[in-house]
Amino acid sequence: MPEDDYDIRGAHDAAIEDHARDPDPLSQRIALFSAVLATLGAIVSFLGGHTQNDALYYKNEAVLMKARASDSWAYYQAEDIKHHLAETVATLAPASANAAAADAKKYAERARQLRAKAETYDRKSEDADAESRRALSPHTKLAIAMTFIQVAIALASITVLTKRRWLLWGAGGSAAVGVLLSIVAWV
Repeated sequence: MPEDDYDIRGAHDAAIEDHARDPDPLSQRIALFSAVLATLGAIVSFLGGHTQNDALYYKNEAVLMKARASDSWAYYQAEDIKHHLAETVATLAPASANAAAADAKKYAERARQLRAKAETYDRKSEDADAESRRALSPHTKLAIAMTFIQVAIALASITVLTKRRWLLWGAGGSAAVGVLLSIVAWV
């Protein structure tokens, strides 16, 4: 075919070949800078997700303990009602006063144990909820840090495209803020 015999080169092809022969050291440095930022971003993103997972774990534990406390409080109320009924029977029916008094004592003791158990579950729920808040506290800083790292990568990319070196300073500043916030999140 006649088209296969001729190689028609355009200005774009020539520019690409010239650029390939004489690579811009700035572009290579920015590519390396972007790769480092992407790696840091992956680490910050992982840590942010990890804080969320920990917070959810402790929040689930708090809900579980609250449910157990609720159950224990319900049992406590039932035993307390039985205790009051047994006392009432002992008062109203003197013939069965001894048996009713023994039942009242038994129910009072069970109610006391159930109350202690419910209070323990309530404390565990509050502790787990506090731990959830503590685990989530670095998340906001890590999310903001990740945003700054992403802005730095974008500015670095724009620097390569526009050849405006001043944008690289913006990328470096944004990256520094992102790294600093990542460190502050864990202090």
